[in-house]
Amino acid sequence: MVKVREEHPIREDGSVDLDLWLELLADQIEVEGLSKIRRACELAKWAHDQAEPQEDVWAHNTIGSYRTGLEMAQILAELQQDEDTLIAAILYRAVRERKLVLERVRKQFGKEVARLIEGVLQMAAIGSRKNPRTEEGLLGSNANQVENVRRMLVEMIGDVRVALIKIAERTCAIRGVKTGSRKKRYLVAREVFDIYAPLAHRLGIGHIKWELEDLSFRYLKPNDYKHIAKLLDEKRLDRQEYIDNVVAELRNQLADANIDGEVMGRAKHIYSIWRKMQRKNIDFSQVYDVRAVRILVPEIRDCYAVLGIVHGLWRNIPHEFDDYIASPKPNGYRSLHTAVFGPGGNVVEIQIRTFAMHEEAELGVCAHHLYKGTDLKSKGDSYEEKIAWLRQVLEWHEDIGESEGFGDMLRSDIVQDRVYIFTPDGHVIDMPTGATPVDFAYRVHTEIGHRCRGAKVNGRIVPLNRRLQTGDQVEILTGKEEKPRRDWLNANLGFVTTSRARAKVAHWFKDQAKEQNAEAGRKIVERELKRLALDQEPIDYAILAENVNYRTPEDMFAALGAGDLRLSQILNAAQRQVVQEHHEEQLDLALPGERDRGREPGIRIRGVGDLMTSVAACCKPVPGDSIIGYITHGRGVSIHRDDCPNTIQMRQQEPERLIEVDWGEEGEYTYPVDVVIEAYDRSGLLRDVMMVLASENLNVLAANTLTDRKSNTARLSLTVEISRLDLLGRMMDKIAQIPNVFDVRRQRSGAHH
Repeated sequence: MVKVREEHPIREDGSVDLDLWLELLADQIEVEGLSKIRRACELAKWAHDQAEPQEDVWAHNTIGSYRTGLEMAQILAELQQDEDTLIAAILYRAVRERKLVLERVRKQFGKEVARLIEGVLQMAAIGSRKNPRTEEGLLGSNANQVENVRRMLVEMIGDVRVALIKIAERTCAIRGVKTGSRKKRYLVAREVFDIYAPLAHRLGIGHIKWELEDLSFRYLKPNDYKHIAKLLDEKRLDRQEYIDNVVAELRNQLADANIDGEVMGRAKHIYSIWRKMQRKNIDFSQVYDVRAVRILVPEIRDCYAVLGIVHGLWRNIPHEFDDYIASPKPNGYRSLHTAVFGPGGNVVEIQIRTFAMHEEAELGVCAHHLYKGTDLKSKGDSYEEKIAWLRQVLEWHEDIGESEGFGDMLRSDIVQDRVYIFTPDGHVIDMPTGATPVDFAYRVHTEIGHRCRGAKVNGRIVPLNRRLQTGDQVEILTGKEEKPRRDWLNANLGFVTTSRARAKVAHWFKDQAKEQNAEAGRKIVERELKRLALDQEPIDYAILAENVNYRTPEDMFAALGAGDLRLSQILNAAQRQVVQEHHEEQLDLALPGERDRGREPGIRIRGVGDLMTSVAACCKPVPGDSIIGYITHGRGVSIHRDDCPNTIQMRQQEPERLIEVDWGEEGEYTYPVDVVIEAYDRSGLLRDVMMVLASENLNVLAANTLTDRKSNTARLSLTVEISRLDLLGRMMDKIAQIPNVFDVRRQRSGAHH
C-alpha cells in the first residue's frame, strides 16, 4: 500500500513538494487538470499554518492536518475516486479542526464538496462514545453502543463516497497513532476494528480491510500479534523458496494450457491467521493460508480450467473448497478457494479469480462505476437498485463475530424500524421509528421526562411532538418542577409514542390525588363528548363506567385522569349507548362488529359515498387486481377487473357510467360526518385544513366557508367520509393544532349552523 509519509516528496525541512506530489497523483486518476486539487492543497496548507502549534490535535505525530489530508487523498486516488472526493478529503481535517469554515469551502469548491465534508463530519460524531449513567445503570453497554453506531451508519450513509472518505481518514489515524500513548493506540484501534474494518469489508475494499484489521490487532492484542509475526518471520525464507517453486510450476502448467494468466504468492495477514487459529482451535502449523498462492486469469471459464489443473497436480483437501463465483459473498466478493497437499505434502491455499474479480476484491464498491462520480440521490432508472445494493453491502450481520472477545458484541442484524439519536455529548441512543423528544427524554431518565418543557433538535427549538430522525442531536430543556402534561397521554396529539414513556407519564398522574385525577378525567370526557356531538343525548355515566369495567363513574374518571384508561375506550362505549337510543345515520360510525349488508367487504368507492356494490361474475376480481366500477340500474355499483372485456365495451358505449374504485381495508366502511371549524381568519387557513385531511387520507364530500369581517373569524363547515370514531377524534385533534383554530366540533344532522 502506498503511504504518503513514505512516497511523498519530502523536503529537508519536512514540507511536501506539492508539484511532485501532484505529478504522482496524476498518474493514478483521470482528471482534466489538477488546478482545482492544487487550490485545495494550498488552502489546506494555509489553514494548517494559521493554527498555533498547541492547537494541532495531531501534534503527537509528524503529519499534521495538512499532511493527513494529502494522505487521505492518496488512499482515495488508489480507489479511483473522483475530483470532488479527493478535494473533500484534502480539506476535511482543516474543517473538522475548525481551522477552515465550511462556507468558504462551499464558495470556492462547490456544494458537492461541502456536502461530502458535512457527511463525514456527521459520521465523525460517533467517535465520542461516552456512557452517561442513568437510573438503570449504563445507558447501553459497549456492545449496545457499537451496534447502535453500526446501525446508525447504515441509516446515515446516502452517498458511499462519504464512507470512503471516513475510512481513509481512520486509515491515516491508525497508521499515525504508533507514536501516541498506549491508551490512545488502544482507543483508535478499538474504534477502527469495531466500526471501520467491517465497513471496509462490506464495501469490498480488500486491501484496506486487511490493513485496518492487522494494525488494530497489533494494538489490541500486542502479545498475540508479536507471537504470530515472529512465527512468520522464523520460516520466512524457507516458505518463500517453497512458494517460488509452486508459482514456477503453476506458470508452466498455465503456459502449456495456453492460458494467459498471472501467478503470485499471496500476502499473509496476521489477524486472519490468528482468527483461524482461534476459530478452529488449531496450531500455527495447521493454518493453510500461511502458504498461499493467487492465480489471475482473463475469463471465468479459465478459473475452472485452472482449478482442474491444480487438482490434477496435487490432491485437494476435503471440505476446503469454496466456490464464491457461483455463490458470491454478500459484499460481492468472487473467487475460487481451494487447499491442496503441495510438493512435499505441505498444505497450500490457492485462490483463482479473473483480473476483473481481483480489481473488485481490492477496490470493492469503488470498482462499481455506478457510484463513481455520482450522487446516489440522482435520478435514473437504476436509482432504486443503487440504494438497495448499498443497503445490502452495508448489512453487517455476517462480518466478524468469529473472533474470541472481539466480535461477540457485533452479531445482531440491522433492525430497519429504529432511529439513532445523539445526546448532546455524542452518545448514541436507539429508539423506535416515530419517537419524539418526549420519548427521548424518558429514555434518558424518568426525571428528565417529568421535567421536560421543550427540546432542541440540531440546535433549534422544535415542537415536542416532532418525529426524530436518525442523526438528530437532541437536547431536552427542563424546568425545576416535575410536571408532565396530560396532553402527552392523548395518542392523537403524538407527543408520546413509546410504551415506556407512556407508562412513566401515566404513573406520575396516578400518584397524584385521586380527586384531582377524577376532576381532570371528567372534564376531558365532557369536553370530548361535546366536541364529537355525543352529548346531545343523556349519557348514563354509571352504565358507561360499567361498560369499561369500572365500578363507579368516579373510578372511571380517576383512571382516565391517571392515564390508566384510554379516552377512546370511553368514547366507543358512549357511542354504543347513544346509538341504541338514537338511530340517526350521521351517528353510525363503524362500531366494532358492525357490517354494512349492502356493500361488498373490502371495496371502497372514491368520492361517491355509501353505495351498494357487488363483484361482477364475468371477471370475478380479487383484491390486488386493478378494478373499475360500473353504475348499474337499481343494483348499485358492479365491480369489474380493469381489463375485463365487458369493461372495454363499456368504455366505448357508456363511459359516463364508469367510476373509479379501489380495494379498501377489510371491513372498512365510511360514513358522512359534518364537522365545524372556527378560527381567526388568515391567509392559507383552508389550505392548512385540507392538508391535514389529505395526510389522513380522508375524502371531503362538501366544504363551505363563511367569514365574519367584523370579528375577523372564519367558520368552515365540512362533510368528511369517516370510518371510525377514533379517526374522527384524531382528525379533529390535528385540526385543533393548526394556528388560529380555536374550536373544532362535530355537527349533528339537523343541528342549526
